[in-house]
Amino acid sequence: MTKELRLGNLGAKRDWGHAKDYVLAMWLMLQAVSPDDYVVGTGEGHSVREFLEIAFEYVGLDYREYVISDPTYYRPAEIYDLVANASKARQKLGWENKYQFADLIREMVDSDLGNYQKIDKKY
Repeated sequence: MTKELRLGNLGAKRDWGHAKDYVLAMWLMLQAVSPDDYVVGTGEGHSVREFLEIAFEYVGLDYREYVISDPTYYRPAEIYDLVANASKARQKLGWENKYQFADLIREMVDSDLGNYQKIDKKY
């Protein structure tokens, strides 16, 4: 079992959103009178480092003891800050994301821990 996690650029910012919010946006698009193109996202940028801080802290760990930023995993054409502008979806569809960044991460960690417990019981 490995004790380290190697990742690329920990400073890269992304627009992390919940699938439930995005499925609602898709459903609202299907209800529209005429088709159109929409961008869907939270409009908030959070770094990979922020993600790690919240996830590891949630289980009582310090990510810096386990995570290594490895240039091998950096993208050749890294886009540092990817954040969606969902204003059109908000205006035309009335869509709003409900899930917050930290809540999303805690839900993901809880899910992974639940899966781990299921596997652990098998063996």
